[in-house]
Amino acid sequence: MEMLETNLRLVKALKKWDPLGYGEEAYDPEVADSAAAVHYIEDEDKLARKIQGIYEFSFEEVIPLEKCLSIARELLLIKNEGSCSI
Repeated sequence: MEMLETNLRLVKALKKWDPLGYGEEAYDPEVADSAAAVHYIEDEDKLARKIQGIYEFSFEEVIPLEKCLSIARELLLIKNEGSCSI
């Protein structure tokens, strides 16, 4: 899978996530920052905390860490699928 396809899948998963219930289109900057973080953070817990911080900074609401861990796992799976070659 090419990097572009991986990035599109990351963005799609993050938009679908909608952790605060504001609708898929409410998070464009947060989606971009979170998708970028996936490329340099390999640790699930660290990625979850980074995502939590990104959304908290923008919306001044704390998303429960369990929700962030769930999306972090999904994002890392997408990234790792993209880095595998046959």
